[in-house]
Amino acid sequence: MKNFKKAFTMIELVFVIVVLGILAAIAVPKFAATRTDAEITKGRADVATIRSAIVTERQSQLIKGISSFIPKLSPSSASTTLFTGDGTRTLLMYGIKAGTTSGHWAITSDTVYTFKVGTSTNTFTYTPADGKFMCTAGTECSSLQD
Repeated sequence: MKNFKKAFTMIELVFVIVVLGILAAIAVPKFAATRTDAEITKGRADVATIRSAIVTERQSQLIKGISSFIPKLSPSSASTTLFTGDGTRTLLMYGIKAGTTSGHWAITSDTVYTFKVGTSTNTFTYTPADGKFMCTAGTECSSLQD
């Protein structure tokens, strides 16, 4: 009776490595695109939430006889949580976490915010006179708002 060794040959191992390399070359770019799509979707949801909160806050103020929009979306001292209101009027109860990396919001001034998608920084400006929260600069502006 012959003694057979149970092992892979070198050719089989090389073939498996080549197949895994091809799969990795296809999958990695797909994952990168999926991440960008997810960040854009998060940004769109955040923009919709912020705009809805601005309108809701204005409606609650109209009931009280105050016709102005909220003057600031975040306190001047905001560093970790944004869009909570101006300190006297509440916008979002829990706010949105601030950050400097992709997929996060940052505050530039009382009325200017940025949202990062990959390496693209998109600037949003809040106008207290009419309550508009619009993307004013950035390569992803058209993707982040309707």
